[in-house]
Amino acid sequence: MVLGMAKSTANLYRCSECGWTTPRWVGRCGECQTWGSVALGATPTRRVSSAAPIEPALPINRVPLDSARAIPTRIGELDRVLGTGITPGAVVLLAGEPGVGKSTLLLEVANRWARAGRRTLYVTAEESAAQVRLRAERTSAVAEELYLAAEDDLGTVLGHIEQLDPELLVLDSVQTVQMPGTDAVVGGVAQVKEVTAALVRVAKQRAMPVMLVGHVTKEGTVAGPRTLEHLVDVVLSFDGDRSSGFRLLRATKNRFGPADEVGCFEMTESGITEVTDPSGLFTSQHGEPTPGTCLTISLAGRRPLLTEVQALVAPSAAPVPRRVTHGVESSRVAMILAVLQRRAGIRLHTREVYVSTVGGARLSDPASDLATAIAVASAASDRAFGRPVVALGEVGLSGELRRVPDLDRRLTEAARLGFTVALVPAGSATRVHDLRVVEVASVGAALEALHLLRRPRPDSEASTARPRFTVVDGGGIADEQGA
Repeated sequence: MVLGMAKSTANLYRCSECGWTTPRWVGRCGECQTWGSVALGATPTRRVSSAAPIEPALPINRVPLDSARAIPTRIGELDRVLGTGITPGAVVLLAGEPGVGKSTLLLEVANRWARAGRRTLYVTAEESAAQVRLRAERTSAVAEELYLAAEDDLGTVLGHIEQLDPELLVLDSVQTVQMPGTDAVVGGVAQVKEVTAALVRVAKQRAMPVMLVGHVTKEGTVAGPRTLEHLVDVVLSFDGDRSSGFRLLRATKNRFGPADEVGCFEMTESGITEVTDPSGLFTSQHGEPTPGTCLTISLAGRRPLLTEVQALVAPSAAPVPRRVTHGVESSRVAMILAVLQRRAGIRLHTREVYVSTVGGARLSDPASDLATAIAVASAASDRAFGRPVVALGEVGLSGELRRVPDLDRRLTEAARLGFTVALVPAGSATRVHDLRVVEVASVGAALEALHLLRRPRPDSEASTARPRFTVVDGGGIADEQGA
């Protein structure tokens, strides 16, 4: 008879992120796929006894709101993304690629905060204090209440907080601060998590906002454990094209405001400035109508942005013609090309197709499908339409156009910018002052309305066929059948 013994949990390797266990060490957790989180020894089960609360629970209608009211940062685009400002005790994580301008943006936030008479502590763990002072001189961010410290030890940072009692803490960056008394690697999973947790506790105890700079990985995600994003209150993403100074600030998590808002900035030699009306940044100026271009209104959060889609169609001698996209999802472009060939009869299988946006804009909004299809069809026929047209609509596999959300807001923006004609899906039932709205049911109907696709019909069908598109408010693009 063989007697088996249960294996001691002390000899098991456990993941600090999800609790997954394994009898041998591995570099990557088999459950949550986190690197460097598996360590020897199981966390013992602890019994927690009840304790008397420091403050009794209150009815929700008696909880005071003054301590949670947001304070404006005096940077309009940042306040737009945060909601109305930064909430006392909130911890904000700003992530972005190296050189995109994260430190410059937060230095400007600290400057505006200090100029309002609030003591601000800016801690740099990557640069010297003199280097930050040089940047502050260049961007005119030197204020009397702005204090600067170059520290990479968490204990010393907490000592500065005790000594100065600031109303705002900016830490650049959280991955370079080390936890005293631990053997964890600086920037490692355990180190970043412990540093962030300590700063969150201090922020909540003092009702002091904390803004952290975070690194990103090659995939563009926030470096460190996934729990880092769960610990903080707000996660902001700061990105932009290196070839241009335009930057977009997006909120991917926001406990105190909208999580889909976008702020626009521009990097200049004198620092970072707000762009309150970015519509002209994603369009080009053509002296005369140019084939292969079409305009659309995309939504960045709740902000409508005028964006230009350009296309180039060229003959190809290769067995497999090239399909190159920039700023547009390649999968959606491939689908649109298939619809154009199958449903509209435009031969593209022997041609190379290049599709791009202007100004480094990134289009992921399905409402831009129709503009992409029109730009490709215009480039394929080498024919331009006489007047600027704004196209909105999601293209289906059968060639139909689906309605898009927030159409009134998009068309209002188009009318504000001076456009007079817009193509929208049929059944949208929308009217905008000083804008001629043309409703089309399919991609083919949209191309016919722009005279980019002409299908000859027998005389017997021409007298009985119904128009494939409708002009709302009159005076739009004339239907050849009804003209």
